[in-house]
Amino acid sequence: MEIIYSDPDLLIVNKPAGIPVLPDGWDKDAPYLVRLLQEQFSPLWVVHRLDKITGGVIAFARTAEAHRALNIQFERHEAQKVYHAVCAGLPPWEEHVARHKLRLNVGHSHRTVVDNGRGIPAETAFKVIARYADSALLECRPTTGRTHQIRVHAYALGYPLLGDSLYSAPPTDLIARPAHHALSLTLTHPQTGQRMTFEAPYPADFIHALKSVGRN
Repeated sequence: MEIIYSDPDLLIVNKPAGIPVLPDGWDKDAPYLVRLLQEQFSPLWVVHRLDKITGGVIAFARTAEAHRALNIQFERHEAQKVYHAVCAGLPPWEEHVARHKLRLNVGHSHRTVVDNGRGIPAETAFKVIARYADSALLECRPTTGRTHQIRVHAYALGYPLLGDSLYSAPPTDLIARPAHHALSLTLTHPQTGQRMTFEAPYPADFIHALKSVGRN
């Protein structure tokens, strides 16, 4: 696990895909990110989350005061998150903003679904970075932070993320999870007031998928 940045107030980590931020399911003894980090950085406060299957930049507060300040930034959408994703299919647009309302934790599979009647507001800005034979590399900028938001908005637009079987992506052997990476996070330091941007490089499986669709 890569520590991107650490000081007495702030901890920025490159989270590996496949490990939950907090305890997942019934196995309370299974490893999770906060427990592993607290062995070296204690105490810690969770500011935001990434899905278990998503890797990349994630921030934690190291004091209660920093936690309050960072929470306000996220609530006011002042923290800016950028994800990269590989989608199945070729979008006809170069840029598009999805504003489908979302309803969370639906059914036994705990899916997020589009529900413009009863859902809560959600917004994701998509931009095509590169096009391949039958897929594209997308930049995704979520304004809100709903569960599975980018994945569901991409699916609702007709371009599910490569490997995302939960949201009807076609079968693939190029990657064993949704091709989705938290590339960067920009926030204001809770003590100094400095605007800071942190980045995490692509993990190996994402690079493999990207190279494979490029070859195809």
